[in-house]
Amino acid sequence: MKRILALIALIIPLQTFSQITTINRNDTIEKMVHEISPDQLKTYIEGLVSFGTRHSLSKDQDQRGIEEARQYVLRQFKSFETQSGGRLSSKIDYYTIEADGRRIPNDVRMGNVMATLKGTDPADDRIFVVSGHLDSRVSDIMNAEDNAPGANDDGSGVAALIEMARIMSKRTFSATIIFVTVSGEEQGLKGAAHMAKMAKEENWNLAAMINNDMIGNSASSGTMLRDNTKVRVFSEGVPMFETEEMERLRKYTNGENDSRSRQLARYIKETGERYIDQLEVKLVYRNDRFLRGGDHTPFSQQGFTAVRICEFNENYHQQHQDLRTENGIQYGDLPEHIDYEYLRKNTGINLAVLASLASAPSVPQEVGIDVSQLTNSTSLKWQAPAAGKAKGYYVLMRETSSPVWEKKFYTKNTTITLPYSKDNYFFAVQAVGSEDTESMAVFPKPVR
Repeated sequence: MKRILALIALIIPLQTFSQITTINRNDTIEKMVHEISPDQLKTYIEGLVSFGTRHSLSKDQDQRGIEEARQYVLRQFKSFETQSGGRLSSKIDYYTIEADGRRIPNDVRMGNVMATLKGTDPADDRIFVVSGHLDSRVSDIMNAEDNAPGANDDGSGVAALIEMARIMSKRTFSATIIFVTVSGEEQGLKGAAHMAKMAKEENWNLAAMINNDMIGNSASSGTMLRDNTKVRVFSEGVPMFETEEMERLRKYTNGENDSRSRQLARYIKETGERYIDQLEVKLVYRNDRFLRGGDHTPFSQQGFTAVRICEFNENYHQQHQDLRTENGIQYGDLPEHIDYEYLRKNTGINLAVLASLASAPSVPQEVGIDVSQLTNSTSLKWQAPAAGKAKGYYVLMRETSSPVWEKKFYTKNTTITLPYSKDNYFFAVQAVGSEDTESMAVFPKPVR
């Protein structure tokens, strides 16, 4: 009997303990994450709610309506400019949306509040955009009069942007970061469409766009779940903006799960979970939810890399609802429903990802996988990034059925041969900077 117990004691540890995972955090990024304040986030949301309604069609009134809310956000951004040493500049980008006979009955002036944190490397023209929408609504999309607090939808996203700008404006980054609160989301993604079109026409080197829409609620309606340890990232598979050449390459490589937006989503998961404790990033492999849309979509339609971050559990009693109580249920998007610790975590994911991307070199160029021979190994080659200096590279590998990268191989070279069959695994390459910050991964093109 003693011998049997001894054997069991030896077997159990092998079955219950997995391989140790080492987490290396950049000190500067970690310090910034720790500066995020739930109290500050609460102050911003209460400030936004105080304007009664932020409906995109609301009329200009003293201390009420969306224009007053725009000025409030602009004042917050402006207050951070001095500490930035001149690198942060803020403005409202006004534009006119023509009547569409649906949700825009008459031509209306809208505005996106933008805070641009200029990168410090003149040779690095990359831009990273992080957004939330300022407007709010009640049950009737055309009701611009009644109170529409919009504490979570999308006061939470706007508060996260303001808090990130407060913290990040005190630091320097190689690339440029734009914090933008758009208008007209509820009327048909108008503000995001305006900005995405502008970025396309002005030929921005827009490396990634992250949309934050509803990131402050941790309790669901119906299922009555409450959990502030999970957040979703939505990303498109087959790009909305796909050329014939892109389609041909996707079909040849079976790369429908390796779009640039999917690579950004995986980056958010790995980097976010590295810096934020007790939060799991759940990758949702669709562009957005059923019957809903988000401000990342116009950017995807213009061919940019864009994803949406959204709470894991949704409470439909609080979204797009008139303020009322029925059958003991309180309806309406009120600030008392916000989980500020959850919002702090989700703000931290955004900050860690943006700081890492904007500090890292740009992606490796001309990443290729050798398909000229039938072998049980895999050879890849690439060129150095266009911006920033890479001290090395990670070659990423995963099984074709895995949603996330499973192994990393570090090299200082721009070629590598691995004893794993290219037929059995997917690969990608990312650049590593001097501070161990990493670029997004690049899925290789077949080369002969």
